[in-house]
Amino acid sequence: MATSDGWYLIGPLIAVGLVGFLGAVFWRMGLQPTVTQETAPDGLTIFGEPDDYGLLWPAAVTDEPEVADEIRRLLSDAGIRATTAIRRDGRVSVLVFSEEVEEARRLVASL
Repeated sequence: MATSDGWYLIGPLIAVGLVGFLGAVFWRMGLQPTVTQETAPDGLTIFGEPDDYGLLWPAAVTDEPEVADEIRRLLSDAGIRATTAIRRDGRVSVLVFSEEVEEARRLVASL
C-alpha cells in the first residue's frame, strides 16, 4: 500500500546523506585516492623512493664510472659482493648488501 505523504523516501535519503557525510569526513582526513609520484616509462613503479635499492645500500658515490669500477673491484677482492647503479643526478653508486655496508665503507675510506 503506497502512502501519499512521502515517508517512503526517508530511508534512501538517509542512506545517501550518510554516504556523503562519510565521504566528506574521509576526504578531510586525507584518505582520498592518491596518484604515484613517479612512474616508469611503461607505467610500472618498481621502487617508491628514487634512491631505494631494496636490500642494497650505497657504500660509495662517485662522479666517474671508472672510479666506481675500481671500488667495486677492491670490494670484490675483499670478498664483498658489490654492484653499481647510475643515480638520477648522473653520479654512480657502488651498492652492497646491508650487512656488509660498514666494512665496505671502511675499505673505501682507506683508498
